[in-house]
Amino acid sequence: MEYFVGLAIALAVSLSATFIGFDRDRVFYPTIMVVIASYYGLFAVMGGSGKTLLIEFIFIAIFFGVAVLGFKRNLWLIVAALLAHSVFDFFHALVTSNPGVPVWWPMFCLSCDVVLAVYLAWLLKKSMLVASVGKSGG
Repeated sequence: MEYFVGLAIALAVSLSATFIGFDRDRVFYPTIMVVIASYYGLFAVMGGSGKTLLIEFIFIAIFFGVAVLGFKRNLWLIVAALLAHSVFDFFHALVTSNPGVPVWWPMFCLSCDVVLAVYLAWLLKKSMLVASVGKSGG
């Protein structure tokens, strides 16, 4: 059930973003990447584990860095980061024990990550973000 809900929500977010026009700006998917990466830190705080928060922060910083790089250089890095985060979700319990993570979260997040990555790849491939694929002005 977690996989289906994650898939449905990610598809709804992606399609809505395109329909509304949120994803016309190249910052949309990098921002989503930053938010996704931050949830495990939130769960560490909820679980009351400072040690776990430090471990999670390392991964948050890595994904944040890739999100910035993808925003500045190439949105294909965001596709790769989303797919890498789905792998991180799959192996998360082996990386650290985070008492705040809901049992269903890794499966939910994994399916969201994959759908978002595939959708962004499709947008990039179809050149729907042609103006967004080049380097930013900043």
